[in-house]
Parts: sequence; C-alpha cells; structure tokens
Amino acid sequence: MKVQEEAVSAVLNRLRRAQGQLAGVITMVEDGRDCADVVTQLAAVSRALDRAGFKIVASGMRQCRADGRATSPSMTEKELEGLFLSLA
Repeated sequence: MKVQEEAVSAVLNRLRRAQGQLAGVITMVEDGRDCADVVTQLAAVSRALDRAGFKIVASGMRQCRADGRATSPSMTEKELEGLFLSLA
C-alpha cells in the first residue's frame, strides 16, 4: 500500500508534531516532572502517532478504491479516516 502524495504532507506534519511532543516528554522525565503531567503528554504523543497511522491506512484504502478494486460507493478520504479514528 502506497501513501497518496496528498496525504504525505499531513502525515509528516503529524509525525513531526509527535517527535516534538516526545522530546518534551523526555525532558519532563529528565527534569523529574510530575507523573500525571508526563503521562498526559505521553498520551498526546501516542494519539499523534495513531492519527498518522490512520491517515496512512485511509490513504491506502482510498488508493485501492480509486484503482477500482472496491465494489461499494466511493467514500472520501476524510470519511475513511473518520471511521478509523472512531475506533481509536
């Protein structure tokens, strides 16, 4: 499954955001910050990574649909992504 070019920018933005958040979590742990604060930020990193993954999968499904391998009516990439995000 190949990521559509339109989705690459959004995926990279999400991954860069997660990278920055993770760096912040590392600093928080090194500084001995409160456990609840660290866990909250770690959860944010996890959500950002999940959303990047869902975007990749949604893009791949959209590509499969565009290739004519789907039998049901077309859905937008945003609709497909929404379905995946509802499972998160």
